[in-house]
Amino acid sequence: MDPIFSPPLHRQRHQFVIDFVKRNKPQKVLDLGCSECTLLKQLRFHREMQLLVGLDIDGATLKKKMHGLAPMSTDYLQPSDDQLRIELYQGSVTQRDARLRGFDLVTSIELIEHLTLADVDRFSEVVFGYMAPVAVIVSTPNYEFNHLFPERTGYRHHDHKFEWSRAEFKSWALKVCLDYGYEVEFTGVGDPPAGQEERVGFCSQIGVFRRLRGRAVCNMLFCDEDEFSYTLLYSKNYPSLHDNKILQRVLVTEVLSGAETLRRKWAEETTGDRDAADGRAEACGAAMRILAEHPEVEDGELSWTDGRGQQESCELRRCVSVPLAVLWSRCPKVRGLGGSLSNLRQLLMDHPDVTLSQDGSAVLLNDQEQEEEEHDELEDSGYAEARVCSLSVEPEENWDANV
Repeated sequence: MDPIFSPPLHRQRHQFVIDFVKRNKPQKVLDLGCSECTLLKQLRFHREMQLLVGLDIDGATLKKKMHGLAPMSTDYLQPSDDQLRIELYQGSVTQRDARLRGFDLVTSIELIEHLTLADVDRFSEVVFGYMAPVAVIVSTPNYEFNHLFPERTGYRHHDHKFEWSRAEFKSWALKVCLDYGYEVEFTGVGDPPAGQEERVGFCSQIGVFRRLRGRAVCNMLFCDEDEFSYTLLYSKNYPSLHDNKILQRVLVTEVLSGAETLRRKWAEETTGDRDAADGRAEACGAAMRILAEHPEVEDGELSWTDGRGQQESCELRRCVSVPLAVLWSRCPKVRGLGGSLSNLRQLLMDHPDVTLSQDGSAVLLNDQEQEEEEHDELEDSGYAEARVCSLSVEPEENWDANV
């Protein structure tokens, strides 16, 4: 049946929901009768939402398909700024469960025709009276369209308990609005052949319900009830920068990458600069003298003031000092993740992959290129244990001057 439509009819129904989500940006979405979770898999990429929930009576299908909702590797490599939680419940839409109240959007795509008419009344009560979402999208087959499928007799699926005409669907929808305080807009997907639009309408008819302003978010008959009828089968929080551990991991990666980029740029700018090289050697000698005079300094880390009154830090072995203020001004990602310079320092403090100066104002990096040169020289000379200190003394136009 669907192949006569392009794209297929089920995709058109899902696309209708996706377009609604793009326009209205709901943060909490519930899909009733989610079955194989096809719609949920598409909605999870709209990260403005914080909670995405599916409900279906068929627990076996949910258990089979739920792992397809797990975060992908890219979600861990590039965590979102937003929070997303996905939950799947097994249960009937005719039962109430307090965990599914107050959603921004509830979708019921080709579901109600699988219910008895008595259950449709309970569906209306539960969804519009008890759950009381801001908006509801209901799609169901349009019986008037069926005669355009000449090889099909009766309903479109053997499990359908009824299929409404447009007038019957409209009658039900308007009663729901009157009973529970909603307004409805009628539309659909699956265009009929040219010239038959008025006579048969859409293949799938859709009602878009919106709760009237000023109406209570829950029917007063149900507000004092807290029922928990559904079974939670799946729950997953997507990686988010709201998680401090994830934020710290991403921030450290950006800080080390940014610091290494600045170190290499500085090395390129000072390559062949004899004055800069002589300055590093002089500072190294001064550092060694300070260490001899102040044995209380721990971990081989020193602080001193150069001729321009600037505070510098290094390790006695090979290191280059990259001020956090420079990273803050030069690296937008670091600035965005850190929130503030003081918060950046706090997030980096005590992290095993980051070495900060004693006052916490700079990241210390091993001067890898010079270490490699030294290692080669030491191997040739036979003095593998010799140590030399290299300090990041800036040329006149340095990083700090540009902060």
